Amino acid sequence: MSKRITVDPITRIEGHLRVDVEIEGGHVKKAWSSGQMWRGVENILIGRDPRDAWAITQRICGVCTTVHALVSVRTVENALQLEIPVNAQYIRNMILLAHTIHDHIVHFYHLSALDWVDVVSALKADPDKAAALAQSLSSWGGNSKTEFRKVQEKLKGFVGTGQLGIFTNGYWGHPAMKLSPEVNLLAAVHYLQALEVQRYANKIVAILGSKTPHIQNVAVGGVANALNVNAQSVLTMERLLAVREWMLKLQDFVQNVYLVDVAAIGAFYADWTRYGRGIVDYLSVPEYPLDGKGAQFAQPGGHIADGKLDSFHAIKSYGDPYFTDGVSEAVKHSWYDYKGGNDISLHPFKGETKPNYTDFQDDGKYSWLKSPTFYGKPMQVGPLARVLGMLAGGHEGATKYATHTLDLVSSLAGAKVGVEAMHSTIGRHAARAIDCNVHVDELLRQWELLITNMGKGDFATFNPPEFPKGEQRGVGFLEAPRGTLSHWVVIDSGKIANYQCVVPTTWNAAPRNEKDQPGAYEACLVGNPVADPEQPLEVLRTVHSFDPCLACAVHVVDEEKRPVVTVRAA
Repeated sequence: MSKRITVDPITRIEGHLRVDVEIEGGHVKKAWSSGQMWRGVENILIGRDPRDAWAITQRICGVCTTVHALVSVRTVENALQLEIPVNAQYIRNMILLAHTIHDHIVHFYHLSALDWVDVVSALKADPDKAAALAQSLSSWGGNSKTEFRKVQEKLKGFVGTGQLGIFTNGYWGHPAMKLSPEVNLLAAVHYLQALEVQRYANKIVAILGSKTPHIQNVAVGGVANALNVNAQSVLTMERLLAVREWMLKLQDFVQNVYLVDVAAIGAFYADWTRYGRGIVDYLSVPEYPLDGKGAQFAQPGGHIADGKLDSFHAIKSYGDPYFTDGVSEAVKHSWYDYKGGNDISLHPFKGETKPNYTDFQDDGKYSWLKSPTFYGKPMQVGPLARVLGMLAGGHEGATKYATHTLDLVSSLAGAKVGVEAMHSTIGRHAARAIDCNVHVDELLRQWELLITNMGKGDFATFNPPEFPKGEQRGVGFLEAPRGTLSHWVVIDSGKIANYQCVVPTTWNAAPRNEKDQPGAYEACLVGNPVADPEQPLEVLRTVHSFDPCLACAVHVVDEEKRPVVTVRAA
């Protein structure tokens, strides 16, 4: 007998996501992913100056602010065929790298680790044994017996007051939890330490971007950061040296704590390499441009078909027709209508955003997300797609860290674990840890590139744009923490005529497309075990492994132009 359960809202994510699953024989038979907010930001941009788009689009989300600002200026620059100073690329790259590292640390420890870690069990741990285990795995300075005893006492204090504070509402004691008390305590200690470490990444973004969230330094044509080795009012060597110290602190934690914890938890949950496979067509784009034109990149990206790395088709530059020609979006199962009918898929340059709410229909419309496809097929995007793309493209750092991680998991699990295991729920966490290590190394490299270029006497950071008459079209893409992000603009006589955002969570959380093919969440949930339908922890495990951001995928607007919210000072 089948049973239908609805999880609404999914928590520990950004935005409003509803997931319905049909369970039969203790496993998910069918799933529906539904975004619960209306999309409208693209409509707000119509008729505006393209130079203002970055400031508006980064308000799409309070978490993913930076990526929308950066991809928006890339989009307009692509439309104008505008080359920017290489210093501007390095500064933008460092902002994006720090933003991504911050997202990865917070995602694992503070958003998804509690799907695998039983904090209540940590109260039963021997803190000295837990510390000894941690010390055997890495040289991290925060793995002392004193630290582990202190954290356990703090947890006991929470319980003693009748509450668990930040750990409230977990599925403690769930039969799917299998870590020992000592491993659970290890994870709880690192959870609290990660709260402190993630601040370094945000400080880097704040210094280089002038503010976070909602960076203020970018512009169509480069960045507003003035470079000077002496003047205190601009980006000086003193500030850049301080930024480097924070980079090194991040590197220490990412290499000696984050990667090790993911490998250890992955080894204990090796059975979860059998769940969450779903869509194994992967899409990523090249990232971290090393020239002013976006033709040379630090990391490769492209399309992988059917999970086979030898099928890799590289995307080589901004404006590469292989990417720009392949993307389209459908609304057959989305709460929108297209003028030409709802059984078609439109290229983003011709995209429409016309709402048509019908209530939740299992076989009809059931989500505010559109359904993107790449050459007619749904894709999985994100750190897993990015790492597989880097492996297929021969990226040295990704190869090094993937080998190290899989070897560590194999050693702890007592069985060989290869790349194939990464096509899974737990594999997405491993890929994110690998990706984070690649990013922290690249962050330091980009810093060196900027300093070296400044040493040559090059301090340029901005080239002014010019808008010709007539129509221009541009696409900007970017590898956001959650995956491939693209903005598409049509400019007519210096004003925005159309603007579309195709974001990572739109790719992954999409409803079925015009061919009734499921999106990545829906496909990856099929076959997942569910031990207790009243506590669907396993559903959360797979959904959280993608790090959903529904605020990016669907947006809010009021057609009556009334204030959505008003803030008054006390």
